[in-house]
Amino acid sequence: MKGVFQFIVLCLFIFPATVTVAQDSLPLQLAAAGKLSNQSPDAAFLALRKMHDQAVNAHDEVAAGKCLQQMGRICFTLGHYAKSLEYYQQAATLFATTRRKAEEAATINDIGLLYYRNINKKGAKAQYDKALALYRDINDKAGMAATYGYIGHHYEKQQQYDSAFYFQQLALKQYQGIHDTFGMAGIYENLGTIHEDLEKYDTALYYFQNALRLYELHHERVAGIEIINNIGDVLRKTGDYKRSMPFSKEALAIAQQTNNKYQEAAAGKDIAKTFNLLGRNDSAYYYMEQSRKCLAEIYSEQNNQQMNFLQIIYDTNKKNDEIMQLENSHQMNRIIYTAVVIVVLLLILLCLLTISRQKLKISQAQAVSERNAELNRVQKDQLELKSKQLATHTLDVIQRNQFLDELRNTLSLLVQEEKRDQKKQLQQLVLKINQNVNHEKQWKEFTGIFEQVHQVFFDKLNALYSDLTTNDIKLLALHKMNMDSKDMATILGISPDSLRVARYRLRKKLNIPEGDTLNTFVQGL
Repeated sequence: MKGVFQFIVLCLFIFPATVTVAQDSLPLQLAAAGKLSNQSPDAAFLALRKMHDQAVNAHDEVAAGKCLQQMGRICFTLGHYAKSLEYYQQAATLFATTRRKAEEAATINDIGLLYYRNINKKGAKAQYDKALALYRDINDKAGMAATYGYIGHHYEKQQQYDSAFYFQQLALKQYQGIHDTFGMAGIYENLGTIHEDLEKYDTALYYFQNALRLYELHHERVAGIEIINNIGDVLRKTGDYKRSMPFSKEALAIAQQTNNKYQEAAAGKDIAKTFNLLGRNDSAYYYMEQSRKCLAEIYSEQNNQQMNFLQIIYDTNKKNDEIMQLENSHQMNRIIYTAVVIVVLLLILLCLLTISRQKLKISQAQAVSERNAELNRVQKDQLELKSKQLATHTLDVIQRNQFLDELRNTLSLLVQEEKRDQKKQLQQLVLKINQNVNHEKQWKEFTGIFEQVHQVFFDKLNALYSDLTTNDIKLLALHKMNMDSKDMATILGISPDSLRVARYRLRKKLNIPEGDTLNTFVQGL
């Protein structure tokens, strides 16, 4: 219940009514979440998760990365290393994308610590080297100092003390250069641990005392607990039990005041060791039992925290799945609505296109109709003109042949006279006139005009009767023009009797029944 109340207070503090994470208030919000994570990591995780979602909605990748980094640290503290690594990697990716090298390097150092906790020393060293390169690129001395400290600690645990001491000295030099006394305190503590491992207790005591002085300068009671306990431990190892006991008891008292079970258990264990060396085993048993109970409480609290945290992870994932399903449903609905709108628009467009095409077809049909009407009118005018030309030409032929016929008759009378000296010349003249009465050129001109006027007539005639002679066609053409027998005889240059014989023969050739005339037959074509 206490954790829930803390979570509500934190939400009221770090989450304003707006949906975005203000960049100016982000450090305060993260600091508040960090403090809460020591007491109620599940509540802190929920707060960070909400901050992360707000940052994502606001497209603030830096804020989202910082939230992911702290979420990874909470998972690391609770022992959920796989989840911790996932959050760290997501944060590092966001920082790399936004070119925030300092934040990226810090996250990579966190990954190095994660690898170190999982006994992947080679992987941890690779991460530290990568972080150090990033810090060097931006000349971040504080970041370089912290990374040197991690590398020195890495070598210390492998008992490569020369390398460990070298990197811790590099870290101390960097912190001194930027006057970072809090960072210096941590390095002094690391150097004291190295010398304690090497059993150089006087030097170790020197570094621990310097570290404690700087922590007290920053009022860091919690960080100072371990230093005070280390001082008591060093004094106990030198056999100075009298001086050792007050430091161990002071560490125990501060741990109890700050409810720090880890340091309470460590201090109780060291006090038990001191009483055991003094031969006071009853007191040693009492403090050892107290240390055991603290450890049991720690394990019990860790289990509860892990169970609560796993429940939060489960609930969060379930909620995210539900949100995702709802979003997918909304997305599907949007797709369906969009598809329906597109289909309706396409149908409307299709209808408009159809109407437009119909209008175009009607317009084209009207244009074609108008062109055809104009063409028909022109053709009709041309046909009337050709008909007039045909009638004029026919009349001209008739008049010419009548003239030639009269001339021939006159010349024939002259020939009958007994004028010997003119007879031969006149006979030649009559012969020439006879030859020109039905000249082929006149017929070709007549045929050309006639075919233009009566083209269908000639096409049907040629298709039905392919054995007709030129004279047969001439006679049929003259009948098509409804010409009387006298004019026909004149144009053909034959007598009326010859014309009747020609008609008779043509009727038989065309198989025209009795009672039907050539005029009736010809007009039917």
